[in-house]
Amino acid sequence: MNSPSFSNKAEAFEASDDTPTHIVDTATIGDVIQHRFGRRDVLKGALAVTTVSYLMGGAALPASATTENTSSAFDFNELQAGIDGNHHLAEGYEADILLRWGDGLFEDSEAFDPRSQTAARQHRQFGYNNDYIGIFKIADRPDNLLMCVNHEYTNPEVMFPGLTASPKDNDFSEINAQLVEVEMAAHGVSIVELEQRDGKWRAVPASAFNRRISASNTEMSADGPAAGHRRLQTSADPSGKRIVGTLNNCAGGVTPWGTYLTAEENFHGYFWTDEMVDKDDKQVRRKKGLGDDQADSYARYGLPGNWYNWGAHQSRFNVDKEPNEANRFGWVVEIDPFDPSSTPVKHTALGRFAHEGCECIVNADGRTVVYSGDDARFEYVYRFISANQISADREANMALLSEGTLSVARFNANGTVDWLPLVYGNGPLVPQNGWESQAQVLIDARLAAKALGATPMDRPEDVQPNEQTGKVYVMLTNNNKRKKDQIDNANPRADNLFGHIIEMTTPGGDHSADQFTWQILIKCGDPMVADVGSLWNPATSADGWFGSPDNCTIDNQGRLWVATDQGKNWPKTGKADGLYAVDTEGAARGTAKLFFRVPVGAEMCGPCFTPDFETVFLPVQHPGTDGTKEFEGFERESTFEDPATRWPDFSNDMPPRPSIVATRKKAGGRIGG
Repeated sequence: MNSPSFSNKAEAFEASDDTPTHIVDTATIGDVIQHRFGRRDVLKGALAVTTVSYLMGGAALPASATTENTSSAFDFNELQAGIDGNHHLAEGYEADILLRWGDGLFEDSEAFDPRSQTAARQHRQFGYNNDYIGIFKIADRPDNLLMCVNHEYTNPEVMFPGLTASPKDNDFSEINAQLVEVEMAAHGVSIVELEQRDGKWRAVPASAFNRRISASNTEMSADGPAAGHRRLQTSADPSGKRIVGTLNNCAGGVTPWGTYLTAEENFHGYFWTDEMVDKDDKQVRRKKGLGDDQADSYARYGLPGNWYNWGAHQSRFNVDKEPNEANRFGWVVEIDPFDPSSTPVKHTALGRFAHEGCECIVNADGRTVVYSGDDARFEYVYRFISANQISADREANMALLSEGTLSVARFNANGTVDWLPLVYGNGPLVPQNGWESQAQVLIDARLAAKALGATPMDRPEDVQPNEQTGKVYVMLTNNNKRKKDQIDNANPRADNLFGHIIEMTTPGGDHSADQFTWQILIKCGDPMVADVGSLWNPATSADGWFGSPDNCTIDNQGRLWVATDQGKNWPKTGKADGLYAVDTEGAARGTAKLFFRVPVGAEMCGPCFTPDFETVFLPVQHPGTDGTKEFEGFERESTFEDPATRWPDFSNDMPPRPSIVATRKKAGGRIGG
């Protein structure tokens, strides 16, 4: 049968996150919170002040109940919320388009013409759907920067002209081999040097650092326990260690030794079968030669997704022909941005799942810690700790992520978080339960995490450590599959459309500790609608509250900035996605202020500050796509010829183009005050 119908490709990705791939039989975070604070208080909708204060700190108390300074750590006039075809930012700030899909990255790049695009041209141009950004200083050019940008996925309905069939509804009859090659070339990573002229940043096409990495043109290696395992071996690569390309690169990280980490998220959607079958039908999978372990794995990871028809034209993406290729994606990839000839490395020690990001911090003992969320409903929060310590040897440091311990979080009712090691032989991960090696544990990290009793979360996305405070922030975007018997009005909710943010605290700043503590920072949604059950500082305005926290970053003052991704559900808030400044300390804790908002149908991805914190680069993804049927005055699906917005190219008939926006104060100075 055909794969499910979606109104656009972004909706397909959301639907994947929306569709649990396992039965929840361990305590969810809602169960834990209900146990911790009591169902009776929760259902009353009026928790005692002591309980709310415990969760939120002084921010939950009326102003008269605290003597702390109630002023926000952020000094800017809040932007008005709303939605239209353009971007908007706070008063006193200005923005320029730095890079757009199709912009040339090299001196020989051809001019962008979306009506005659080819893979060869795309490989020399900025990719599609820009997401996470990493910034690096250049040793011999202190005024310039090196930027790495992820390109997560493609929206063929607004990329390609003249389509009469509807790929957004899974009709791929007009997506031929040439268009597939363009899509593959538009995925991956762009690396580009930046310079500042007349106060504005611009790309340097002549830079020797510039590079395009894609799903089709870049050979990568694999290291760690799963490298070379039989389930990573294919007809094209019997070694199981040489992998072509990376895809669905969502968020990522920057290592302390100056390399770029890109996270492979919804990889399952790229794999194709000629006959779609029920993902839980193991017998059908066995007939395709998968074996019992592979059949369970396919079901748990939602394979194949059939979101793209790459497998109709390239056999490695067809699971009927190459069943192990899917096991070669879903990893964290390390790239040396300063060496365009270097081979990116897929680190299997960090586990295989839908990595939203991979944020790093060096622990006090010198070991590197990486946090990552598995971006799907009822999935888990992970932590990796390197076996060895960081040193002055950069080359040695680039091997740190090849060996270490991956753990998964269990959120306990007493306010603690236990980190459960995904180690072969630990607890249930033993031969009598079907586990044969550490490689299998990492290839099937979701299955291993479930076996250990990890807490299924409400779609965990960015997991961001704060170096200054020892705290870690977990973005939980939403979960409309949470059942009513898991309800908790003071915490994650049944039919949780708006998400929440959890704050974990390390003991004494030790990110390697076996146990942390946790509490809720924010429960998102409209505070004026009682049924939503949101939790904000009362100082949060009608413009400041938001839904669906996704990416985040910490600035040099230890302040939290949150980007949102509502997808097609933005009509439920009446707001475009945006970037919000969120107070985490003092009596202003739990207050949010809107700083920037995106055009209709777009998503606000992860913000990235320059080292002087006077510019913030903002990746605006898929403008003019999500929820445009609800956009007043347009009220239909966007296409190449008929888009909901021409952003950022209003002066011509270009389709909407994902772009990087450079934002700064008009008068100069640090972003946010």
